[in-house]
Amino acid sequence: MASTLQREQVQGREVFTADGDKVGTVEDIYYDTATNECEWVAVKAGFLGMKRMLVPIEGAQLHEDHLDLAYTKDQLSNAPDIDDTRLRSDDDEKVIYEHYGLEYPGASFGEYRGESVDGGGSVVRHEEELEVGKRTVETGRARLRKWVETEQVAEDVPLRRETAEVRREPIDQVVDGTIGDGEQVVEVELHAEEPVVSKQTVARERVSIDKDVETDVERVSDTVRNERVEVEREDDRY
Repeated sequence: MASTLQREQVQGREVFTADGDKVGTVEDIYYDTATNECEWVAVKAGFLGMKRMLVPIEGAQLHEDHLDLAYTKDQLSNAPDIDDTRLRSDDDEKVIYEHYGLEYPGASFGEYRGESVDGGGSVVRHEEELEVGKRTVETGRARLRKWVETEQVAEDVPLRRETAEVRREPIDQVVDGTIGDGEQVVEVELHAEEPVVSKQTVARERVSIDKDVETDVERVSDTVRNERVEVEREDDRY
């Protein structure tokens, strides 16, 4: 039964009217100190929960995630706001009773107890912040590629060559014998150098790639959203 509800069961729950419209959230519930039964529910509604109203708990239905009241959207929309001053005013107590069609029992509102009416409402303001990190991406590649080129190379090679040179020496000497018949041949080998080409592979250079790190500073920017809070006041004194 609604009259046996506990504060921890409903506080902060969404509140819906009898015709299915959401009107706000439960701020607190109030008990009759004589019977210790729940009699009223305080609802925060309007912009930033600035409107606060008392609604009879009788006929309300508690669901898993919300509370259904037994009153229509029109009745709640036109309900009088409550604040500390009005809760202590007998005249305003009577207005609340009459608004919901209840018989005013007299100046007895002070016999109900609640805990949240004297507290203030609050909202949490959020801001977005840029979270700037770094990641490594590939920006290019460096390669070593080796291939074979053929080129014509010419070198001058000094070559020696033997030549035949006839040398004559005069002799004036008496020899024995006579000049014989026949032919005499003297043969001398002549030699010459000729170029001989061969190839050998020689290591001339080692080429390698090393990586180094350079640091640059780059400015990044984006949009962030910040929540702003504006307070609207409704004060009967003005």
